[in-house]
Amino acid sequence: MKRLVAVGLFHLSLLAGLNLVAAPPNVVIILLDDMGYSDLGSFGGEIETPHMDALAKGGLRFTQSYNSARCCPSRASLLTGLYSHQTGIANFTGRDRTEERGPAYLGRLNKTCVTLGEVLRAAGYATYGVGKWHVGHQELPTDRGFDEYYGYVRGYAADQWDPAKNIRLPEGRALEIEYDREDFYATDAFSDYAVEFVRQGQSSGRPFFLYLAHSSPHFPLHAPASTRDKYVATYLRGWDTLREKRYERQMAIGLADDSWSFTGLSQVPEDKPEVANHYAGQVNPTWDSLEKDRQVDLAYRMATFAAMIEHVDIGVGRIVEALEENGDLENTLILVTSDNGACYEWGPYGFDGASRRGINIVHEAETLNEVGGPGTYHSVGSAWSCLSNTPLRMYKHFNHEGGNCSPLIAHWPNGIQKPDRWVRDPVHLIDFMPTIREVSGANYPAEFNGFPIAPEEGLSWVALFENRGRLANRTLYFDHFESSAVRQGPWKLVRGNSRYNNRTWELYNINEDRCETENLVAVHPEIAEKLRADWLSWAMRVNLYPYVYP
Repeated sequence: MKRLVAVGLFHLSLLAGLNLVAAPPNVVIILLDDMGYSDLGSFGGEIETPHMDALAKGGLRFTQSYNSARCCPSRASLLTGLYSHQTGIANFTGRDRTEERGPAYLGRLNKTCVTLGEVLRAAGYATYGVGKWHVGHQELPTDRGFDEYYGYVRGYAADQWDPAKNIRLPEGRALEIEYDREDFYATDAFSDYAVEFVRQGQSSGRPFFLYLAHSSPHFPLHAPASTRDKYVATYLRGWDTLREKRYERQMAIGLADDSWSFTGLSQVPEDKPEVANHYAGQVNPTWDSLEKDRQVDLAYRMATFAAMIEHVDIGVGRIVEALEENGDLENTLILVTSDNGACYEWGPYGFDGASRRGINIVHEAETLNEVGGPGTYHSVGSAWSCLSNTPLRMYKHFNHEGGNCSPLIAHWPNGIQKPDRWVRDPVHLIDFMPTIREVSGANYPAEFNGFPIAPEEGLSWVALFENRGRLANRTLYFDHFESSAVRQGPWKLVRGNSRYNNRTWELYNINEDRCETENLVAVHPEIAEKLRADWLSWAMRVNLYPYVYP
C-alpha cells in the first residue's frame, strides 16, 4: 500500500496567506499528453472532468491555442518561449544530428534557451517538476531550473503500472511517498507528488512554480479497470454518434459559432497496410460498418483513454484542494492544456504491442478485462481520435487544426477579470514564458550561464486576463516532419507531409472557416504565396533542414 515516508511540512499562517494577495502569484502548469480538442467536458466532451471544468468556469477558455504538433517539441516551446527548432528539438529528441542537419537537430534542449524553471528560480521562486520530461535526458530537470522533481526523464512514454520507471531528483533525495507495485498507478502518483510539492512550496515562504507534465492519455493506454468500465457502455455507442453529440454540446456552450462546421471523419495517414489497419489513405470507417467484436474491443480502448483523463482530473481536484486549504488558490495562476491533438497511431483499430510493430488483435471475452492493465500496450486508434478532436481535422503529427490546436484553460482569481468567457485570439505555447514572466516580475536574460539566449518569441496574455482588448497581430509558424503551417490574421496556410496530402499547400480563412473545410488557395493565390514566402523566411531563420523546401 501507499505510505507517507516524510511529511515535515507546515502550513503558512493566515496572515502570510493574506499577504500573498499583493505578492507574485504561484504558477501551476498542468499538461496532458495527446488529449484531443474536445475531450474535456468544458470543451464539449462526455468524459467526467468536473475539476478542470470548474477551473474553466472560474477562468478563461481559449478556443485557438496552438502547439507544436507533437509531445517533445511542444514541451520545448512551453518551457522556453521559443519555437522548438530554436531549442534544438526541431522534430524529436534523440540522436544529435547537428553535423548533418544543423543546430535545430540537437535532439535535446540547447544552451541558448532558458526554461521557465531557470527564469522563475532566478526570480526567487521555488520550482517543482513532476511527470514526463521528454526534452532530452542528457540534462536532468534539476540541471534546467527545477529544485525538485519526480517522474521519468527518458522516452516518450513509460509503463504506468511500474513505479521503478520514475525517479526522485536531485539524485539522493529520499522519496516522500513510496508505493507497493500492486498499488501504483503513475497518473495518480504524479498527482500525489504534485500535491506534495505544492505543500513544500507553501512551506517555503516563497512563491512557487509547479510544472505537472502528465503522460496520460498517451499510449500505452493504462487505467484502473474500475474507472474504465463505467465508460464502456458510452463508447459502445460509437464515434459517429458521439461526435455529433459533442458538436451539439459545443454549440450549446458557445464554443462553436457561425464559423464552425461539423466535419466528417479524417483520412487515415499513409503507412504500411498492416500498420494502418489496411485503411491507409482512406477515410476512417463508420462505426456501424464494423463487426460487433471489433466494436467491443474499440469501446474498451476508448474507455481506458477516458479513464486516464478522469484520473488526471481527480488529481487536479486534489491540487486545487491543497491550494484552497492554505488560502493560495486566489493568487495562483493555473494553466491547463494538452501538448497536441489526439494521436492517430496507427489506424482505426489502434495497435497492440510495441508501437512500431503494427500488431492489432481483437480482444474478446477472455482478454477484454486485460485492456489497459499491467503488461499491456494498446493505442486508441485514428477513428476515436477523430472523436477526441471534434470537429477539427486530422491529428497529432500534422499541422491542421486537429493536430496543432489544443484546449487551454487559465484560472487566476486575483488576476483574471470577467471570468467564464471564451478567448478567441490565436495563442501559442511560446506565450507561456512571456505571460508568466510578466505576472511574476521575472526577467528574461540576454545571457545565461555564459551562453547568449535567443530572444523570446511569444506574447503575454495579461491584456486578455484583464479583459482590456485583444492581442497584437502577429504571425505564428509551424513545422513538424515537413507538415508545415503559417497563421497570420484570419489566414492559415498549411500542408501535410508524405503521409498526408503529399505536402500540397492549402489556404483557409479561419475566422470564417474554423474547421478548415474550404481550401481557398486557388481563389487567393497572392495570399498563399505571401504566406509561403513568410514561412520560408522563418524556416531559414530557425535553421529548418534543408532550409529551403521546394
